[in-house]
Amino acid sequence: MTIRTILVDDEPLAIQGLELRLQAHEDVEIIEKCSNGREAIRAIKTHKPDLVFLDIQMPGFDGFSVVQGLMEVEPPLFVFVTAYSDHALRAFEAQAVDYLMKPVEESRLGDTLDRVRQRLAEKRGAGEADRLKEVLAEVAPEAVDDIADGGDHAANRFEKLINIKDRGQIFRVDVDTIERIDAAGDYMCIYTGDNTLILRETMKDLEKRLDPRRFQRIHRSTIVNLDLVKQVKPHTNGECFLVLGSGAQVKVSRSYRDVVARFVH
Repeated sequence: MTIRTILVDDEPLAIQGLELRLQAHEDVEIIEKCSNGREAIRAIKTHKPDLVFLDIQMPGFDGFSVVQGLMEVEPPLFVFVTAYSDHALRAFEAQAVDYLMKPVEESRLGDTLDRVRQRLAEKRGAGEADRLKEVLAEVAPEAVDDIADGGDHAANRFEKLINIKDRGQIFRVDVDTIERIDAAGDYMCIYTGDNTLILRETMKDLEKRLDPRRFQRIHRSTIVNLDLVKQVKPHTNGECFLVLGSGAQVKVSRSYRDVVARFVH
């Protein structure tokens, strides 16, 4: 699939540099380049792109103002590009796919575009499912009900209790109380509000047992319960820490920063 893309920056050299780096990605088609926020809003409404690389600090309308100016239309995916790291939290709040620092590194740009491709695939897949439901609603209404029931069954397949054998005892742990999980080889450290237990199981297998709407990786070896996140603290280079209910702080690695956008509003 082609990713129809708009570049927005008040510095021509910044646009040229990003355009040059994007040439290595054959599925990215640059359809417009804008030098300020007002141009960007008009171009986005006119061309309806899939993706916008958006500078934050621009005269007049800054990058966040552009996002706000598109509230009445279906927005594209945004990647903020900036020379300053102190806008990271606002970028997550604006539901940005990623937050790139100038000058943009080719490897980081590649990671960002992989994330964009995944988001677009999920978005298009959801659109196709909605269109199927509309057709079914006309020709076979009972089929729509069956689909809805199937969704409930899928949610119920995740475990509510996990049995953990630790220190010669078997603990029945309510998954709602699990705050975070850290991997150490084939062992998992399960942290609840008042206890730490050791489970012999791989991270991959344990993930299959937990509801992904609540339990998400924020690091290659760490899963957190998003319901128990109390605060998001920005860090350098666009990274951040999550403060959990117990007061523990866990760092979100660059590869998983889009997780924060799922619950920061």
